[in-house]
Amino acid sequence: MQATSTVHSDTISPKARMVVAGAREIFLAHGFSAATTDMIQRAAGVSKSTVYAYYPTKEKLFEAVVEAECEAAIQAVHSVAMHLNDLRDVLSTLARAYMTIFLSPSGLALFRAIIGEAPRFPQLARHFYLVGPSSMNNLVAQHIERSTRIGELDVSSVGLETAASIFTNLVRSEAQMQCLTHPGSVPSAAQQDQWINTAVVTFLRAFGTSNFNAGKA
Repeated sequence: MQATSTVHSDTISPKARMVVAGAREIFLAHGFSAATTDMIQRAAGVSKSTVYAYYPTKEKLFEAVVEAECEAAIQAVHSVAMHLNDLRDVLSTLARAYMTIFLSPSGLALFRAIIGEAPRFPQLARHFYLVGPSSMNNLVAQHIERSTRIGELDVSSVGLETAASIFTNLVRSEAQMQCLTHPGSVPSAAQQDQWINTAVVTFLRAFGTSNFNAGKA
């Protein structure tokens, strides 16, 4: 399912950007429930009336923060693999860019805030999925689709969207779980390389064709 973002940092007003920046600081530090409008307006350096003028509820402001974070992440990942042709290089580069984002302090803090509030605010959690992980799946699917056209991959057994989801989950699963359950620990470059290589090799063994394997022989 393709998500449509309503926040674009290059089109919103400077005051609105200040509000979102202040909200980002507070939400990531304190979570959704503990954050207050007073805290946000102080962090943003604006009046409370300015906050409400752009975002009438805390939920809408949180949505704006999530959209801004996810939009920046998707753009960053998209740019790194645009000019690569080798399939293994494309997958490895996508995985590394994605891992850098979701293992960053802000990425982990946002995920904790979302999951912590999901039972009380399921619409916010769903919104995060659509503009974040689902959009990442769509981006990966674009690269996979190109490789299926030239015969390097065959994802007909599961379909393009599911194949993309399988890859992003291979990249995210163990790495994210380790960092979420070991707060403060930072995985080494070697550990991240191992996670990435495992995800790429597993995916290629599942869906790589004889054409791809012959090209690497």
